[in-house]
Amino acid sequence: MIRVSFRVRADEAEIARARLLELAPTGFEESGAGNTTELAVYTDQAGADRIRSAFTEPVLAERVPDGWEERWRTFHRPVHAGGLWIGPPWEAPPPGEPAVVVDPGRAFGTGAHPTTRACIELLAGHERGAVLDAGTGSGVIAVAAATLGFEPVFALDIDQDAVEAAMATASRNGVRVQVWRADVLVDELPEADLMVANIELRAVESLLARRPAARAITSGYLADETPQVSGWEQVSRVELDGWAADLLALAGERF
Repeated sequence: MIRVSFRVRADEAEIARARLLELAPTGFEESGAGNTTELAVYTDQAGADRIRSAFTEPVLAERVPDGWEERWRTFHRPVHAGGLWIGPPWEAPPPGEPAVVVDPGRAFGTGAHPTTRACIELLAGHERGAVLDAGTGSGVIAVAAATLGFEPVFALDIDQDAVEAAMATASRNGVRVQVWRADVLVDELPEADLMVANIELRAVESLLARRPAARAITSGYLADETPQVSGWEQVSRVELDGWAADLLALAGERF
């Protein structure tokens, strides 16, 4: 087995994750230092060659000893956000603690990334209502919303693997989330009181321009960045490990 890794600028990591998941749908490791993010997968020689061909960044390929599966599992550790325990299925949540179990597999979003945790922190403090998770990935934010008492919850993604992963995450956690495949930048969107979009900054701005809800929680960008879209006002912000999430409202919307 080969561990294949490369580094990208933190503001380019979202796009790199999406491309990497197409080549390695069983999941990846991620670590960050400053403005740099390292992404790594475990694959065979053919997989390593595909990744080298797909990325311009220098790619490091290292053979790893037996037991790499356990190393990959060790990388995915439980986290807490918004009063929820969020972790993989091989970890047991503390008794009586509200939990979101998510398998780090074919879609981005284990709950551990700072942008995901920041979104859930803002969700937890928001009044309950209908939520649209635009670009849901693994469905972790949508499932967290349902667990926190939001309803109805809609989860949309353009990638079919993400749609299937989000459905599986909702089923695993026993919550109702309406999931379907859609391009959130052009397709018709369901009515919601609050939209959550943890995606790349330019996509966030394009989505906000559609005004899909009166309020929005957005992330996927660094702490020195802010969505710039006319008609929206920043209500509050959470910053974690150099990343940010914003609660926004349409101008004149009362809280």
